[in-house]
Amino acid sequence: MSRSRRKSGLPIVNETAAGIDIGSRFHVVAVPPDLCDEPVRTFQAFTADLECMADWLKCLGITTVAMESTGVYWIPAYEILESRGIAVVVANARASRAVPGRKSDVNDAQWLQRLHACGLLHASFRPSGDIAALRAYLRLRERHLDYAAAHIQHMQKALTFMNLQLHHVVTDVTGATGMRIIRAIVGGERDPLTLAAMRDRNCKSSVETIRSALVGHYQPEHVFALQQALALYDFYHSRIEECDIEIERTLSALTADRIPPEAPLLKTRRRAAQSNGLNFDVRSALYQLAGVDLTQIHGIGPYLALRLVGECGTDLSRWPTVKHFTSWLTLAPGCKISGGKVLSSRTRKTTNRLAALLRLAAVTVGKTSTALGAFYRRLAARIGKAKAATATARKIAVLFYNADALRNEVFRSGSRSLRAAI
Repeated sequence: MSRSRRKSGLPIVNETAAGIDIGSRFHVVAVPPDLCDEPVRTFQAFTADLECMADWLKCLGITTVAMESTGVYWIPAYEILESRGIAVVVANARASRAVPGRKSDVNDAQWLQRLHACGLLHASFRPSGDIAALRAYLRLRERHLDYAAAHIQHMQKALTFMNLQLHHVVTDVTGATGMRIIRAIVGGERDPLTLAAMRDRNCKSSVETIRSALVGHYQPEHVFALQQALALYDFYHSRIEECDIEIERTLSALTADRIPPEAPLLKTRRRAAQSNGLNFDVRSALYQLAGVDLTQIHGIGPYLALRLVGECGTDLSRWPTVKHFTSWLTLAPGCKISGGKVLSSRTRKTTNRLAALLRLAAVTVGKTSTALGAFYRRLAARIGKAKAATATARKIAVLFYNADALRNEVFRSGSRSLRAAI
């Protein structure tokens, strides 16, 4: 492209902007044609080549780079470029999609460079390094929980093959009563009365009911399957405990230089322990880290509060207003207007983890006698449960964003101020 044609196009905002087309094996880098004779170069995905790429960009005076979030292949390049002092913009592929026509890696890199030079690309959110580490531990813990849940189903299937109707007489087969009985069966116990005597005192079913449910037809292959599923369930839970240790260590490092809040931590709303909760005091660590008790917001427990902080951190200044924050979560209504007519206001589809967590919290809070619960039920009766969950999740997100501003009136005055705030 000639210099006269480039000047007649869109105005250049970033004179020293580059674009990278990320791939699994190699990356194609495009820089402004005025900076060198070879404006497009290809680098392998090895670490030495990535460092060579960063050195080349620094020598050309490149200050900012745009790339697409292609799988996880962009992360090593992002970290190396960021360590060299280059501002990296990870753009959404939806915003950087090229115009129809010939497609190649070189064209994609040049198109990214052109868009970024004109200031048309916006960076996706990526938390700081310490929060990113906390997020990685939390996501790994969630993955282990999913794997452990699959083996719970395997245990139930093996019990069903042996006609042991344990899941019909206990609320949760992984509870105190269920695990005692399963471990005894794996250990060789077959007497129904002996197994029923292992009933926890808080179990609602009687000993006679449990005994009737534990009269089964034991087969060696099904007992072996139960033993394998139990071993794998215990294995993943041991990995979860190791993740809890790393999460606690990371939180301690994050709060090491924080000044503890002057106000004491209020009593918890939830008396019972959360299922699959962490095995340390999360509320105290989060209170020191965030400066406010996020669990005082209806629908947010200690584990959910930790997930929220792990996904977006405690500094929400990246979003200028709460509307920007809810739009990023895809919880705000859409805006498709043409000719002055609203074509659609549906929220767009997303894979945002926070949005999924907040929707689950909205469904949970809808069962409570709170202002948010009444709001959910009122909308559910009028427009349906799916839209009511989205609207309630947005209100919880607004409270989370305004936690600092609402601290004095919500976290000290109680739920009446919370109802007024929402």
